Amino acid sequence: MPTFNNRVYGFAIIKSINSNYNADFSGQPRKLPNGKVYATDKALKYSIRNFWRDALGEKVFYFKSLTDDMSPRTLDETYELHFGKMINKKGPELRKEILGNILKVLDVRLFGGTYAGATNISIHGTCQITHGLNRFPEDIIYSEQIMSPFRNPSEKNKDSTMTTLGTQSKLEEGHYVHHFSINPKNIADDVARVDAEGLTSVDIDKLKEGLRKGASYYDSAAKSGTENELLFWIQLKEGSTLVMPSFIEFVDIAQDRTIDLQKVSEYLRSDDVKNDVDNVEIYYNKAVTKVVNEPEIAVRKTI
Repeated sequence: MPTFNNRVYGFAIIKSINSNYNADFSGQPRKLPNGKVYATDKALKYSIRNFWRDALGEKVFYFKSLTDDMSPRTLDETYELHFGKMINKKGPELRKEILGNILKVLDVRLFGGTYAGATNISIHGTCQITHGLNRFPEDIIYSEQIMSPFRNPSEKNKDSTMTTLGTQSKLEEGHYVHHFSINPKNIADDVARVDAEGLTSVDIDKLKEGLRKGASYYDSAAKSGTENELLFWIQLKEGSTLVMPSFIEFVDIAQDRTIDLQKVSEYLRSDDVKNDVDNVEIYYNKAVTKVVNEPEIAVRKTI
């Protein structure tokens, strides 16, 4: 397959209406100390991995799976699920065997990972995704009571007819902006070490598809109302050494949900940037998403 050697920058916007895109362990949408709602990079990566596995039939490594007795697999058990029993090797030989195998998996080549099982390996993924910040002006969280059809087993009164009450929390409206960057050289040393295949153009196509569809595809009860809204992709010319800043603060979203890319357009027009840009793509659905001040060089496509 043709290798992919260009560096890429961009951002993905996830829309969440009356939904909970990324809850904390109390079930609340995550908030920064200043009250601003955010989501971790893990939330977006999970949706992408789930899309790859279920929609594309792609093998993913860093994803929860269960044994026959419905217990979560350990890291080594997950490895053996995908690659069979480890050959009786130790030290550098074992590390190379495991490294060579897990580099065959799409989510490892792109997102990297730490292997802390039979041996210890750390892979710096080619695609780095930041936490997503809600750029909508308001951060309104509400909670509602829900009822279970079953009685609470800890209720001391055995004659109680009350079923269990619970609470779920949602964000009224959010538009999370995740910045991302891609650098194929992040895995170059590991690839050379085990003579594996590096990042390919097919990998990039699958990443784009996951960034465009993953959140919409994962339609659980809590995440119903969460969907991919926009993907902005800036591919640099091969050999460019330009380092771009995070685009999160460059994106403005108004009360009427209009996405304003004026700051992004101004940045891409600057003399020290435009000559390094190979192509720019923007993905969204014009029927439901309003975008203003798009860069003139951007090629618009449907998400």
